[in-house]
Amino acid sequence: MMKKTTTSYEQDFYAWLITNVQLIRQGRFAEMDSENIAEELEAMGRSEKRALLSRWSVLLAHLLKWQFQPEKRSHSWKYTIAEQRRRILRLLEDSPSLQAQLADKLADAYDDALLTAAKETHLDQIVFPQICPFF
Repeated sequence: MMKKTTTSYEQDFYAWLITNVQLIRQGRFAEMDSENIAEELEAMGRSEKRALLSRWSVLLAHLLKWQFQPEKRSHSWKYTIAEQRRRILRLLEDSPSLQAQLADKLADAYDDALLTAAKETHLDQIVFPQICPFF
């Protein structure tokens, strides 16, 4: 068995990354730092899920503000709603399997949105529906 890559993950992430990319492309799998590669791939997956949750939270907060403060509607709110919808669609186009995460994460995103909407509108959280009315 060949020795693992000598470029340290902790010392120089970029060099470690480039080294492992080269090893993969050359088919030198025994030399790869497979444990850290697996951890990085898992972290990437978590990051995608967090990005989706964050975008949903922002979208839902703005939809709540739009619905409960019609007198304060602005182009900024309208733009943010459109932008978040677009970015959510792009995330789902790039990673269609995230679609399955939506139902599980919608309640979490809505809880975050309730807090944000209450804070930004200065309305009591009880004013807003406790279950997401948008989906």
